[in-house]
Amino acid sequence: MYTTILMLGSNVGDRLYCLDIAIGLINSEIGEVVRRSLVYETEPWGYFDEFQYLNQVVVVDTLLEPIEILDKINTIEQELGRTRSKVRYAARTIDIDILFYDDCIMATPELTIPHAELANRRFVLEPLSEIAPELKHPVLEKTVGELLEACQDTCKVKQFF
Repeated sequence: MYTTILMLGSNVGDRLYCLDIAIGLINSEIGEVVRRSLVYETEPWGYFDEFQYLNQVVVVDTLLEPIEILDKINTIEQELGRTRSKVRYAARTIDIDILFYDDCIMATPELTIPHAELANRRFVLEPLSEIAPELKHPVLEKTVGELLEACQDTCKVKQFF
């Protein structure tokens, strides 16, 4: 059994509904969701959009390998109406990222674990710190709490509920 930590985000349509449905699909397609953060409302990161994101971090116990998880994530995103474009940062019904997979360190054209930008994104670190502040980043060798303290991102992040 492996532990993976996923980040979910939505800023199109019924955002809370998309997060809930995505978590249900993760639970049935990827593995048991054993922990989840509160939901946070955040500004878009990397681009301007009038619609705020809802973000949530979940911890999943899984038997799947990282590439298998990525394939399942892509399917879940499609089922929930996500359309991919060539624009890197854009509004979306759902976005699911793999943040960690046990202590795995990998970098392929398809997938980087731990997520390459997580230390630079307050909207990731706030909910992650809520549920795993002592988790140590295997590359940066700092805890999530330490990464949050050092984060220079000024995007607004607040608990939604």
